[in-house]
Amino acid sequence: MNAFDVWLTIALLTVSTILTRSSFFMLGDRVKLPAKVQHALRYAPAAALAAIVAPDLALTGGALNLSLMNPKLLAAIGATLFFLRTRHMLGTITFGMGLYAVLRLIL
Repeated sequence: MNAFDVWLTIALLTVSTILTRSSFFMLGDRVKLPAKVQHALRYAPAAALAAIVAPDLALTGGALNLSLMNPKLLAAIGATLFFLRTRHMLGTITFGMGLYAVLRLIL
């Protein structure tokens, strides 16, 4: 791949990004998304977050690690249980990080 190909790729990706992201502003209310699509888009942030967090919890060194010796996974389970009990987000973050620190020292 030469320098021209690299710059052409960057330019085309820039144009496609600008067009796709600005299309909602330029088209406004002229284009209506179907109700099912709007409903599905509500779950996009949660799905993206899960796609980022889940591999970090379940993988250790590139290998699947679902054992009880995985401090990240155990801390995530503990934080989830804490949240289900209290429904307090800041407390969940604090509890989860504290539990992870303790488990990392123990395991």
